[in-house]
Amino acid sequence: MGILQDLTEKLAQDVVDAMDEVGDDRLHEKVGKVLLDASPTTQEAYMTAVRVILAERKGRKFLEQTLKAKREGGTAPAAPRGPDSGH
Repeated sequence: MGILQDLTEKLAQDVVDAMDEVGDDRLHEKVGKVLLDASPTTQEAYMTAVRVILAERKGRKFLEQTLKAKREGGTAPAAPRGPDSGH
């Protein structure tokens, strides 16, 4: 990995962790604005890393809920409807 990816991934992980600690679910956007002012390239890489981390958390939570429901005889959560799922 290059320095840009290494640094932005580490920052993104630290910011997502801090979001939980400080209770600010928009902290990543504020940090993104600081980065944009300094380097649009860095801001873009950082925001991509944040989106990946947040998406992985969401997917993991869904998986954990699904497995818990299966093991406990409950109902699994419904997956969100995608744009290709029709009406």
